[in-house]
Amino acid sequence: MEILVQQDGRDYSTFRLPARLAIVYQCQQLDDLRQVPLEPKPRVQGEGSNTIFIGDELPPLCRFVASTKELNWLDDDRALLHVEAGHNWHQLVCWTVEQGLWGLENLALIPGSVGAAPVQNIGAYGVELADRCCYVDFFHWESQQLQRLDVNDCAFAYRDSVFKHQLAGQGVIVAVGLTLSKSPRRVLSYQGLNQLSASCSLQQVLDTVVAIRQSKLPDPNELANCGSFFKNPVLPDKTAQALQLRYPAMPVFVQGNGRSKLSAAWLIDQAGFKGKKLGDIGCYSRQPLVLVNYGSGTAEQLLQLIEAIQLQVQARFGVALEPEVQLVGQLSHPADLSL
Repeated sequence: MEILVQQDGRDYSTFRLPARLAIVYQCQQLDDLRQVPLEPKPRVQGEGSNTIFIGDELPPLCRFVASTKELNWLDDDRALLHVEAGHNWHQLVCWTVEQGLWGLENLALIPGSVGAAPVQNIGAYGVELADRCCYVDFFHWESQQLQRLDVNDCAFAYRDSVFKHQLAGQGVIVAVGLTLSKSPRRVLSYQGLNQLSASCSLQQVLDTVVAIRQSKLPDPNELANCGSFFKNPVLPDKTAQALQLRYPAMPVFVQGNGRSKLSAAWLIDQAGFKGKKLGDIGCYSRQPLVLVNYGSGTAEQLLQLIEAIQLQVQARFGVALEPEVQLVGQLSHPADLSL
């Protein structure tokens, strides 16, 4: 285990707000995890693509960076891919496409590590991790034991899982099992992908997903961001239908089980925040769902922009927006800023 002290928090979050991390435990294997001090309890961190540090009173970080993978064939068509948590997600997706394996291509260019993927149940263009996951290996701090959770035990839901609730802070995801196939698993219902041929290749799906995402989303290496900041609201069908009657242009996606999903990006855009800035924090000009740090942003600016967006969307549409990105720490005396 490598122990790092007094680390610049901007190196551990793609939003790159100023912060100071007193200690970071970098773990390469299970035995390293067993050596991590549990007082104070560490926060598990991947690549920081879904985390923003607020303030300076921050917990120790633990990063499990092991990144091997193993492919085993279940039969002539299906394969089980076992991947350790430290592997970069997009690089993994590209590798599966190179191997001619269908299943993950719609999830290309989602930032972050494999270990972070089950926490959020990442998803895009009609596919969620839950659709391809068969198990998650989880190391418990208290028992110091490794547990394999079947996909049904992970309580996957929209941007949600057991790892955000019952198991939050209880341990570390160390590996994920994914079921892939040699036979096509085309999911082309979303805008952009629906222009592809019904016989399109695996590489064509990947390239199209990457092109769509790059046209809308800023590269965090060039413009600091954590991707989609808010969850798309999921409401009862009747509520969503009533809103669509009032606002005919409002996108509504029926989810089944009496629920429908709204577009948070559309709501934020209609509320007037697209391209708007508060200090050096703003809504990206091409995709208002993405909040960006233009270089010198502060936690105060971010928190007040979040609040302004939530209040305006609630006032206009009666819809509550919930952040998807995790804010870690707190400010003792937030400044009073104005848009």
